[in-house]
Amino acid sequence: MFDIEAIRNDFPILGQQIYGKPLVYLDNAATTQKPQCVIDAVNHYYACDNANVHRGVHALSERATADYEAARKIIAGFFNARSEREVIFTRGTTEAINLVASAWGGANVRAGDEVVITHMEHHSNIVPWQMLCERVGATLKVAPINEQGELIIDAFEALLNEHTKFVGVVHMSNALGTINPVAEIIAKAHAVGATVLVDGAQAAAHLAVDLQALDADFYVTSAHKMYGPTGVGVLIGRESILDAMPPYQGGGDMIRMVTFEKTEYNELPYKFEAGTPHIAGAIGFGKAIEYIQGIGFDLIGKREKELLAYATAKAESFDGLRQIGTAGEKACVLSFVLAGVHPHDLGTIVDREGVAIRAGHHCAMPVMQFFKVPATARASFSIYNTKAEVDTLFAALQKAQAIFA
Repeated sequence: MFDIEAIRNDFPILGQQIYGKPLVYLDNAATTQKPQCVIDAVNHYYACDNANVHRGVHALSERATADYEAARKIIAGFFNARSEREVIFTRGTTEAINLVASAWGGANVRAGDEVVITHMEHHSNIVPWQMLCERVGATLKVAPINEQGELIIDAFEALLNEHTKFVGVVHMSNALGTINPVAEIIAKAHAVGATVLVDGAQAAAHLAVDLQALDADFYVTSAHKMYGPTGVGVLIGRESILDAMPPYQGGGDMIRMVTFEKTEYNELPYKFEAGTPHIAGAIGFGKAIEYIQGIGFDLIGKREKELLAYATAKAESFDGLRQIGTAGEKACVLSFVLAGVHPHDLGTIVDREGVAIRAGHHCAMPVMQFFKVPATARASFSIYNTKAEVDTLFAALQKAQAIFA
């Protein structure tokens, strides 16, 4: 049974009022709220175990190290990684992609090679590859989307050839909600010998991800979109590829031996974790994943599909509203424009009704350019949202529409 009141009670922030109205938080694609168990885990580390990891022999360091590495084990199991050695802690999805572009890309992509991404990518999965291609003389190719916001698979496949070195694809679009057929994409890319990175920042809190079944070379995500702390995420990479990659940064913990003549690098995963990590964040990330596991993706998926279907039906009957992104396979995101009202004005007006949505380009300017809009308003849903909150959103939209009528 899905007990929505019990779920909502797990998130202390949801109990507040904004401008005298109950908070309706519908900006989950930007960041999710944190359950009390995650807050408690972070507080416990700072209150009881605050020490650096891997370096101390005293009790605090040993406890901190045990909890930090336990989080890595939880994450490896959650994504069905082949080994805990494949789980690299990063500052988030953006750093993880930049790590791959710099370390793997710098060592493997050369002039004449081609890098393929899609038109629906977040800037974090566009700009690092542009920078790499400019630096080495490779070519960046972009697979097109259709008017529903779906990847055109035949056109994607037509871009693949013997020069394709790398493919970067988002699992679920933050701007559209589209869920891409990543297993099929990975298989097609591997057929021409390309290495594949999947941006799972939006997907990982909503869909069960089995990396061994997907056979992805790299999968990246952020804790803060999965009910965990900000400033921490993971790169999960194929061990053989990670072993062959040069380090991304130099410093403490990524070394085995340092002399002025030569440095020997540490084993995986520590080779890519230079410096003091976000220890509390990693521990909180592990607790957030346990929270997701405690509910289960069957219930999460059922609940979120019901919410999206309910919101979509209201959007379709709302005069003057145009949905942006109507893919057959999508989740949790309702992006739209309202005739006569700029999305930024819309976001401000509904905020006065206690409703938090996102307005802007969502770090996906090429998507906005494709749909010929400067920005969209975006309501994005999570397990703690309700149909009553969707009703509140659309009542606020009606008020905004009346103001600008």
